Amino acid sequence: MDINSTPKYPDLKNKVVLVTGGGSGIGSSFVEAFAAQSSKVAFLDIKEKESNNLIEKISSKHVKPIFINCDLENISSLKKSIRIVEKKLGPIRVLINNAANDLRHEPEDVTEDYWEERMRLNLNHHFFASQAVKPKMAEAGGGAIINMGSISWHMAMEFMPGYTTSKAAIEGLTQSLARAYGKHFIRVNCIIPGQVWTDRQMREHLSPEYEKFMMEKQCLPEKILPKDVAQLALFLASDAGRMCTRRNYFIDAGIGA
Repeated sequence: MDINSTPKYPDLKNKVVLVTGGGSGIGSSFVEAFAAQSSKVAFLDIKEKESNNLIEKISSKHVKPIFINCDLENISSLKKSIRIVEKKLGPIRVLINNAANDLRHEPEDVTEDYWEERMRLNLNHHFFASQAVKPKMAEAGGGAIINMGSISWHMAMEFMPGYTTSKAAIEGLTQSLARAYGKHFIRVNCIIPGQVWTDRQMREHLSPEYEKFMMEKQCLPEKILPKDVAQLALFLASDAGRMCTRRNYFIDAGIGA
């Protein structure tokens, strides 16, 4: 199967798209995918080198995306960055709340400060970014907010409770915002990826033994790539997904819970 063959969604052309954590990993695939649809793409990240490399890569083929260095734990900075995007590009019609960090940690090692830091990094910005884009998105006639969940808590993974708790909460947030924002024709959904083979995951966590284990657990014995997740996001952001809201969309090759 050729995953490089991406459908075209004409309604995404010139639509303003904001991706948090768009400089690397799954986030960079979102940025590339929407740029290929001729969307006006902006992304927030703190990784200068990776983000600038991504811009250089995309600019050779598509409209240059806007990169803003933003620490998403700082909500004031996040809101300011969103205002900058709106001023430069117009109302944000697609928001992808992607940024997260799945740093491993054992339950007995977690302190109060570390727990709060995990919530700031993995959960809080989902709400406040959604809150910040909502007024102009509603004025423009609606749009799509896509939150990023994780298969980890569905599988009761034990070695990162701060991460799994925040990802579980994101599914609850998706439910609430879908109801609250639906009257403004804003769709809110949650993508739940399985084991995605990003560069960082392969470098830090994935081994030949783990690959064998995952291929045996999945219904489909093939690696899930960042591009696969981006394909789903394109559909949910486009008019093709216009009646899709308040739902979790698993892309996990059938590993499930």
